[in-house]
This record gives sequence, C-alpha cells and structure tokens, in this order.
Amino acid sequence: MKRSFASSADLAEKEQTLELLADGVYALTAEGDPNVGAIEGEDFLVCFEAMATPVAARAWLDRLREHTSKPIRYLVLSHYHAVRVLGASAFGAQVIIAHDNTRALIAERGQQDWESELGRMPRLFRDPASIPGLTWPTATFSDRLTIQLGGTRGELVLAYFGRGHTEGDIVAWLPRQQILFAGDLVEAQAALYTGDAYHRDWAGATLDAVAALGARQLVGGRGAVAVGQDAVEAAIAQTREFLVTMQAEVGATHAAGGTLKDAFVAAHAALAPRYGRWPIFEHCMPFNVARLWDELSGIERPVIWTAERDRQVWDRLQDT
Repeated sequence: MKRSFASSADLAEKEQTLELLADGVYALTAEGDPNVGAIEGEDFLVCFEAMATPVAARAWLDRLREHTSKPIRYLVLSHYHAVRVLGASAFGAQVIIAHDNTRALIAERGQQDWESELGRMPRLFRDPASIPGLTWPTATFSDRLTIQLGGTRGELVLAYFGRGHTEGDIVAWLPRQQILFAGDLVEAQAALYTGDAYHRDWAGATLDAVAALGARQLVGGRGAVAVGQDAVEAAIAQTREFLVTMQAEVGATHAAGGTLKDAFVAAHAALAPRYGRWPIFEHCMPFNVARLWDELSGIERPVIWTAERDRQVWDRLQDT
C-alpha cells in the first residue's frame, strides 16, 4: 500500500481546547496538533511555543485575549522545529528565549527545516506567506533561566536537561503550581518524532531529570494535558518506552547486519500495537528509524533534513 507522504493528506481541522490549569496558567491542545501555552505574570505574559505561522499564532492569541489583556514580555521556544517557532512575529514579545544550542541549530539548519516541515505538515502552515523569515531568539542560556512572575505568582524556571528530542530542548517549570510545559521531550498519547533526536540521552538522563521534578500537571508537545501524578508518570513512561523499544528493535537489526528497511519493519511491528493509532505515528516512523540507524552507525549529530531527503527516506521505507 502506498501511503500519503508524511502528514500531507491530514487536512481536516482539529478541535482546539483551551484549558486553565491554575490561576493564570493556560494550555491549548488540539487533538494531537502541537500544544502551546501561556503563563501570567503580575503585569505581563510568558507564552510558550509560537506555532507554525503568524496567522495560526494570532488565532491562538485571540483565544488567550478572552482571558487576559496583559502584554507579552517573553516568548519561550522549546526547540528549533519550524512548526514551533515560525509564528513568533505575531506575539510582539519583548524577548524571545531559547537554548544556546537552539540558536545554533537555527543558523545551521533552520531554512532547510522550514522547507522540510512545510512539505510534511502543510495544514499547520496556515498562510505560509505570512512568515517574515526565520525566528531568531534574542536571549539564550545554557543551563537554567528563572523568570520572576511577581506578586504571589512565584517563578517560572526554564531548564535544559540534556540532549533529547533535539540537542536544544528546554522545559518551562512552575514550582509553586507544580506544572510543567515539557515541549516534545514528553508526549501524552501521541507518537514521538525522533528524526533529530539523541535516543540514548533522551531515554536516560534527560527523562530522568524531567521525572525528578515531580510535576502534578504536564503539558507535552502533543496530546492531552496529563493531570495528576499517575497521569504525568504514565506520559513520561510512555515516552521512554517508545524510545527504548525503538532502540531494541533497530539495534538488534543493526547488530545482526540487517538493512535499514529491515529495521523499519521490526520497529514498526513492535510499536504499532500500542502507538499505531496515535497522532502522527505513521508520519514519524521512517524519519525516526533513519535517525536511530545513523546513531548506531556512529553518526553523532543528526543529518539535516531537507525536502528532498524527506522524500527519499519516505520512498525507501514507508511505501510498501
């Protein structure tokens, strides 16, 4: 069966749900589309993630403005992927924050990633002509950055726990409210994209650090908000299991001298019973396996995805 390329055939609009997680803490989810959020300070807003285009971002901000009129002081980008960052101009933020590595990745591969993701997920790029260019952070950090929210609102801690979904992922942690915006380091009932990942680091020390926070609510990169300790632990465990299963299946094939296609078939068969019906599973798997195969072959940093390379890998692995 020949499958439609990536998410190119996923053209149905998803229902967006705006949730109030605590006083002044918002999350917008959309049936497996990328999640975004916002946190109120005493007299300002912090927004988390920027969506794929300014037009898409403005629709989110219209929803947010039904609840607060505070100006946006900070826009936090969890990592560099185009669907997370290219809507940034709509926010009018005083400061755009990301990790040091994210800024370097934008410089190295931001344009190629933009072209790649536009081809993979066209529905998310609502009016792509509205994108003014690459999004550049105006402030970066290496380990931790704390934003004082003012009054009795506590603080927002931005933290880097190591390589994972990319080499620059950060989380946004509200210690007082015990709420975590985890970006794509954790998915709740949504498949993982690992095409730019460091699988061993992510499944090990990075997720260990995320779990150690002890969040009581977790907003992952996609999927429903995890509410309660059990749900948070389940989301982290699901993410880890996906990574560990991929490593076991692809690793066994690689060690036995099999082919990349053999590894894809094995990993797909192992993961599909649990994850196959979850958002973007079929989209992600060829790119996931290709990246993990490279890692096992000694290629330390992810090879840059281009629109041309996307199609080559897809045709090699996903079409059967």
